[in-house]
Amino acid sequence: MTNTTDATLELGEQPIARLMKKAGIKAHDLVTASKVPMTHKMVTRACKGRKLTANTKNIVLNALQQVTGKTYSFADLFNY
Repeated sequence: MTNTTDATLELGEQPIARLMKKAGIKAHDLVTASKVPMTHKMVTRACKGRKLTANTKNIVLNALQQVTGKTYSFADLFNY
């Protein structure tokens, strides 16, 4: 079993964080726009670069598309 620290799990600020800042979107906007249960913690982890499951990435992607009305891909939001 490998011992990892929080620093090794975070991959740095992700493109989604920059997109949200540029558009003036807050985490709460994504949470309220999501059609499925979503938490502020999920958005925070996405922005900080925590590795997310495919399901969580999909939830974040769909919520951002809902708020902005634009179409994005995973590559637009995450660099891992």
